[in-house]
Amino acid sequence: MIEAPATLGGLDASTDVAIVGAGILGLAHAAAAVKRGLRVTVFERSDIAVGASIRNFGQMLVTGQPPGIMLDLARESRALYLDWADKAGIFARANGALLFARNAAEEAVLDEFMATRAPAFGYNVKLLRSADLANLYDGRFLRHRAALQGFDDLQLYSREAIPALASWLATQGVRFHFGTLVRHVEGGRLETTAGVCNAQRVVVCSGHDYQTLCADQLRALQPQVCRLQMLRVTPEDGFRLEHAVLTGLSCTHYGAFADLPTAQALAMQIEHQRPELARHGIHLLVSPTPYGDWIVGDSHDYGQDARPFNAESVDNILLDLARDTFGAKLRVVERWQGVYGAKCRVPGSGAFSITRVDDRTTVALMHSGIGMSVGPALAHRHMDALVDGTELPQWTPPASVPADVAA
Repeated sequence: MIEAPATLGGLDASTDVAIVGAGILGLAHAAAAVKRGLRVTVFERSDIAVGASIRNFGQMLVTGQPPGIMLDLARESRALYLDWADKAGIFARANGALLFARNAAEEAVLDEFMATRAPAFGYNVKLLRSADLANLYDGRFLRHRAALQGFDDLQLYSREAIPALASWLATQGVRFHFGTLVRHVEGGRLETTAGVCNAQRVVVCSGHDYQTLCADQLRALQPQVCRLQMLRVTPEDGFRLEHAVLTGLSCTHYGAFADLPTAQALAMQIEHQRPELARHGIHLLVSPTPYGDWIVGDSHDYGQDARPFNAESVDNILLDLARDTFGAKLRVVERWQGVYGAKCRVPGSGAFSITRVDDRTTVALMHSGIGMSVGPALAHRHMDALVDGTELPQWTPPASVPADVAA
């Protein structure tokens, strides 16, 4: 396990940029600020980041993002991850992802996507059938009807990538203060458990904590928290998976597909035939780690807090989906609860928000579970806007398929 850097010396009395939170969004802001030649100090309340950024699948999905700003951010983030893999030594598998259509309804979504959205917005994908499926992993997946292969998707190993990125940033001059709670932020002044720090700019990346800092501004967004049930498994037949894997269930969740008529029909079919999947927000994601085992999930449970109790029935549904998709026996080696800042109840709030609190303070939040996919580029755009005095990044609705393509 890679350890994050320890606190470097005493507390800085002043800094150019103070960042609250050492998850992927906070670290990406630190990387962006360093690139602009700024002095950077990062505060993290835990001894090591333990929130959404290390509990996830490590899937950096480009293919799943809807056209428009989210797809642009994912493509830009991919380039940043590959650069960090080279400089910081983080694991980044660039084999892409496979989304399997297991029945006619799922296949119809992939066909519509390939006929409309994929060519209209330049998704780097291929639809695999028959001979292509036969050549994939020695025909293991031939029982499925088709597979969408996304070539731009990356797999990371988050629990190692996040501390490794922090360690590299420390060598670039970023000062880290782990185990340090920021109690209050106002006008560039940070009151922390280690003392006071003054900054020209403060960026709060507080994850799903909406109450410690800037609570009044965040309350207006009416944010929610999402908890997920996650597992790490080992295939008993020793099968070596080299791609991230999804199924057609994910087409009802990811914006690249979810608004297509065939995906909406699929969602209705799931609601009717498998109501337990809809009730728990379940769709299958499988991400191989560098060590031969797989991370499997996930479910979605929304509320004001992440309740601590997991249901064994949900884990069993996830395991059954994975076993059916791979035709493999799986042994569970680890279970945990994922968590992230979820969708806001304010209409039009979108997948992320950059909120200005005062002349020196902004808050950057993700309102969905795709922070690993788009967070790095969002942070760079945010920092560029702060330094250059330009407009802060704003979420915009997905772009529509041109009429001549849709026809």
